Amino acid sequence: MRWAPTSRPTAPHSTWGCLLERRTPKYQVIAADLTTKIRGGELPPGSALPPQKELSAAYGVTLVTLRQALRQLEDDGLLSQQPGRGTFVASPKATYRLDSLRGLAEDLRAQGHTVSTEILDQAMHRAPAWVAAHLGTGRALRLERLRLLAGRPAVHQLSWVGSPAGAELRAADLSDTSLYAAIAGHGIVVHRASEVLRPEVLTAPVADLLRSPAGTPVFVSDRVTYGLDDQAIVVDRATILGTAMEVRTERAVTGLSVQWSSSS
Repeated sequence: MRWAPTSRPTAPHSTWGCLLERRTPKYQVIAADLTTKIRGGELPPGSALPPQKELSAAYGVTLVTLRQALRQLEDDGLLSQQPGRGTFVASPKATYRLDSLRGLAEDLRAQGHTVSTEILDQAMHRAPAWVAAHLGTGRALRLERLRLLAGRPAVHQLSWVGSPAGAELRAADLSDTSLYAAIAGHGIVVHRASEVLRPEVLTAPVADLLRSPAGTPVFVSDRVTYGLDDQAIVVDRATILGTAMEVRTERAVTGLSVQWSSSS
């Protein structure tokens, strides 16, 4: 099948086209056209683009200009360039944002993803040492959940909620309710959170729950959420499939503070 661009960056056929040609760099016109094809389903995930020489001829531009457009779409997460194989439409990934204080499911739904939750455990237990270091010794609500994106397991989330909120939420229906919202419903205000995100690989039994082989790359998020009195409310550990999600944040001069440190 011959490649047919929706719009060409050269030889415009109208006055509007001439203005677009003068104001918009050619590579951006190509990038916009390919984006339209990808988001519209004409180029589905996993499909291969024509060879670059064929594509540049179809758009009437040089290889340098075409490659600039392809790089932009790769940076946007829409394309994957594989040396020796070609350029392919990337599978869409959910984004785990670091610059918001919301529940994981809230973040994903805000991005337009279909999220469902399976409750694996919701009962009072004695907190293990890594949780007790923040919540104190004693019993806390252990909330184990499996997050599914479009019906496929993507995140295993283990949350420990300290008292008094934990005891009050042990019988609550949290399958479709944000834990943060449920806590706020009991008069406890979420003030801030501290989070560490690190790369790991899946091990049993979480690998079985996520229906992925052991050794699959994952992100592990350890988050501690605090109330207005600066006392820990929730200790949360989320194991996120690296094949299903990406991590993204926005940086500003007075915005998010990112610190890098060695894991050794």
